[in-house]
Amino acid sequence: MNRTTIAATLALAATLAVPAAAGAHVTLQPPEAPAGGFVRLDVRVPSERDDAPTRKIVVQLPAGFAAARYEPVPGWNIAVAMRKLATPVTSEGETQTEEVDTITFAAGRGADGIEPGQFQDFGISVRMPERAAGTKLTFKALQTYAGGEIVRWIGGPDADEPAPQVTLTAAADETAAAHGNGAQPTAVAATNEGDQEDDGDGDGLAVTALIVGGLGLLAGLAALLTARRARAA
Repeated sequence: MNRTTIAATLALAATLAVPAAAGAHVTLQPPEAPAGGFVRLDVRVPSERDDAPTRKIVVQLPAGFAAARYEPVPGWNIAVAMRKLATPVTSEGETQTEEVDTITFAAGRGADGIEPGQFQDFGISVRMPERAAGTKLTFKALQTYAGGEIVRWIGGPDADEPAPQVTLTAAADETAAAHGNGAQPTAVAATNEGDQEDDGDGDGLAVTALIVGGLGLLAGLAALLTARRARAA
């Protein structure tokens, strides 16, 4: 094998390796959620090291999350930490003085953690902030391996260690309004109008049939009288 062939083979191998590495990043699933909606997000944590399991993952939530609930994971300790708001916010008659800061998922004593070649989903239930559709929310994360190595998923989308992001879509009520329940009454009205037109046509046909039937009966009686008079003569 000559040098040119070897170089081309190595380049191809490097190109094919990039998607595999990119797919192993810490992410949030699904990557989109409706603004203001109550949703379940999964913090998906793959172990990228061949010689050490993941023992802890800390996720920092962006501003706007008043509360967060988590799904228990056997063998893992989960804690939600809050931070004070610089300015209290009033929502639905209640004053909010703090919001969610971080959620920490740590393997308990004796637990194996996330072994090489494995991944773990950590489910959380949150209400998304009410912001414009298309807004990207960044969730910085720190992944700690056995032995103390920390991978910082805090970079931009094109970084080697990008932070997980979730893109806001249109709020559920806005989506419903866009598709328009208002169109349904119009359709029903049109249907009812059509039914009324059909009923009108049906009544007209019935009247016509009665008239024709009545004329036929009169014609029959006239013919019978004419025949009787002819016999009498």
